Amino acid sequence: MSRMFPIPFNKPCFIGNEQAYIVQAIANGHISGDGPFTRKCESFLVENLKTKRVLLTTSCTHALEIAAILLQLNPGDEVIVPSFTFVSTANAFALQGARPVFADIRPDTLNIDERALESLISPRTRAIVPVHYAGVGCEMDTILDLAEHYNLIIIEDNAHGLFGRYKDRFLGTFGSLATQSFHETKNISCGEGGALIINDLEFLERAEIIREKGTDRSRFFRGQVDKYTWVDFGSSYVMSDILAAYLYAQLEAYRLIQTRRQRIWNYYYEELRQWAQDQGVLLPFVPAHCDQSYHMFYLILPSEKDRDRMIDHLKSHGILSVFHYQPLHLSPMGRSFGGKPGDCPVTEQVSGKLLRLPFYNDLSETLQEYIVEIIHQFKTI
Repeated sequence: MSRMFPIPFNKPCFIGNEQAYIVQAIANGHISGDGPFTRKCESFLVENLKTKRVLLTTSCTHALEIAAILLQLNPGDEVIVPSFTFVSTANAFALQGARPVFADIRPDTLNIDERALESLISPRTRAIVPVHYAGVGCEMDTILDLAEHYNLIIIEDNAHGLFGRYKDRFLGTFGSLATQSFHETKNISCGEGGALIINDLEFLERAEIIREKGTDRSRFFRGQVDKYTWVDFGSSYVMSDILAAYLYAQLEAYRLIQTRRQRIWNYYYEELRQWAQDQGVLLPFVPAHCDQSYHMFYLILPSEKDRDRMIDHLKSHGILSVFHYQPLHLSPMGRSFGGKPGDCPVTEQVSGKLLRLPFYNDLSETLQEYIVEIIHQFKTI
């Protein structure tokens, strides 16, 4: 079976009502932020996640930046983040003068290694930022116990994990704050967008102010003040209602989207399990107490050379696969905060060997069959 066209790693997928809702948003005469579709999305997430409040933002990065401002960090304060994550997880706190302290990951789930966290906590530590990699929950019981013992704030980076669960509780509802991504590569998307989940209402009023450029505009619209003005730090973090309209169509259909992605994930796993065992390749691991979000499917090859060969092999057959995060502690900025080789050995090993396979909502079984067929032709060294 040959393909004359490339199979992309990701493809934005439409569920049905996106265009109609965008037209409706335009007809409403409110296409800036905090319009009718923004309120629909926020209410939907509050009701379905069973959380206190949700604020839509222009990106997950911006949601993290709001969370960092809310911490009121001082120079020299420390925030513990995994080294194996997107740069925004660390950068949001560094922008506020904090020093990111890089934690290693578990070799099974690739989540922050909760067993190593206590040794990283110092008198300057203010927060821990667990990242639910691939939408598989971190070991939140242990992390919450540590946070309570040392009086730390938990901020979940749940960019991958919307509607995933840890012990029957939705990811993003454990920390005082959590962030979501609706980027084009995510299960549920509006191209660019995010959300700040507020589980501790102590943070709500200031979060609204920060999100509204440092003004008390939200209080004005609720009739609590007769005019609004500049009262705090902030920036323009409010999502357009046109994007919220697109997002609402996808949120309404989240069960259908998750069902499709579950089929894709399960197909990869079942069809590649024996090949992976024979070739010394590791497949994703999901603990029994976690319900994943089916965000991605990855392979961990025996070596970086094997990984690069596999990328080239797939590409030569019209299939685009990609690697993932580079260790933040070894980046130029990470080294400026004290990172050095050997600090996070699992991260350093995994990052050079991990490959992500094509994964998007309407990836057909026919195309998956072809992808699997080509993978089966590959032999590790």
